Amino acid sequence: MIDRYTRPEMGRLWSMEARFSSWLEVEMAVCEAWHRLGVIPDADMARIREHAGFDLGRILEIEDQTKHDVIAFLTAVEEKTGPPSRYIHLGCTSSDIVDTANALLLVRAGAIIATGLDHLLDVLRKAAFQYKHTPAMGRTHGIHAEPITLGLKFAGFHAEFHRHRHRWQAAVENIRFGKISGAVGTYAHLDPRVEAMACELLGLQVDPLSTQIIQRDRHAQYFTTLAVMAGGVERLCVELRHLQRTEVRELEEGFGKGQKGSSAMPHKKNPISAENLSGLARLLRANALAALENMALWHERDISHSSVERVIMPDSTILMDYMLHRLAGLVAGIRVLEDNVSRNLHASQGLYFSQRILLALIETGMQRQEAYELVQSLALRAWEEARPFEDLVRDSTLINTRLSASKMDDLFDLSFFFRHVDLIYSRVFA
Repeated sequence: MIDRYTRPEMGRLWSMEARFSSWLEVEMAVCEAWHRLGVIPDADMARIREHAGFDLGRILEIEDQTKHDVIAFLTAVEEKTGPPSRYIHLGCTSSDIVDTANALLLVRAGAIIATGLDHLLDVLRKAAFQYKHTPAMGRTHGIHAEPITLGLKFAGFHAEFHRHRHRWQAAVENIRFGKISGAVGTYAHLDPRVEAMACELLGLQVDPLSTQIIQRDRHAQYFTTLAVMAGGVERLCVELRHLQRTEVRELEEGFGKGQKGSSAMPHKKNPISAENLSGLARLLRANALAALENMALWHERDISHSSVERVIMPDSTILMDYMLHRLAGLVAGIRVLEDNVSRNLHASQGLYFSQRILLALIETGMQRQEAYELVQSLALRAWEEARPFEDLVRDSTLINTRLSASKMDDLFDLSFFFRHVDLIYSRVFA
């Protein structure tokens, strides 16, 4: 996915170099805590601060022999640090380092995704206000219902992604937990104060009760929130795809000079971005299922979750970052064919006024079912005979005995449907 919607900072975050660097951050925070407690002498701590590091190639070389990445990492760091390295990893187990480092990475990935959400919200807000007063056909079951404005569509998606933003913030805060509690979470060879100090240095909270790991319900929330967000991406894209169908053609994706739509049909301009994003949402939902499966581990820990997370952590966060920015580009570049929007609004012979006539007849004292059957019969005639619904209503002797000409002028006023648009906008964009 190397294109203009892929941002390098997210890719760098999940590089092998960054992964081991995050491990070193945790190890250094633990050392600082031990130093504050007087376990690591000043001179040794100074040496650790100055020399602790690693060579990526050396880690991989050692891992090839040990078949254990944390041991390979520690060995490489020891080679750089010298004798004071005996204090590095003091009392810790591998998951103390890996889980705490993963929390750091997921929080940082969360911040990048949050900027993507904010950018998309800005784009949706702009579209909502640009088309706030553009009348459009509202559809239910894919069939004409009653008028809305095109801006209301975008405002509705803005409201949804605002909710995604809040859910995402909660998910990131719920993953902002570290653990330095030892092999089964009992601090047998540690001091709980080390955990508290190390997590504070790292900007993390202490998991109240960890085993050998941080429990995976936190991770499940993180990845299911991404899946819900992906559902929002797909919902918007499905709407954009439908509105680009030839029979509707109210919108068009940006189509650049020299772009081609089909190897066989030169006329084709397809909704490829919306389709691509709809497909990518499936991957995030699948990864969320894997995160849910990771919750049930044996006793205090097994390793079945680890291989899964090595895939879904980078893949899901990189993918969502990509999707948000591609979607923002899609919405920003969308072409609105306002003549077609207007044409489609009037294509159903004004049948969207049917409820107005129904309610007006009920107000005159007519029974609801009698009024419904009368209006429905005229609506069906309008469909079958391709005649304006308003003409049939005005020609109805029964309706004319109950509704005056001036009353019907008011009933067939399109602006009636938009009188609360400002109120809705004030709630969405408060």
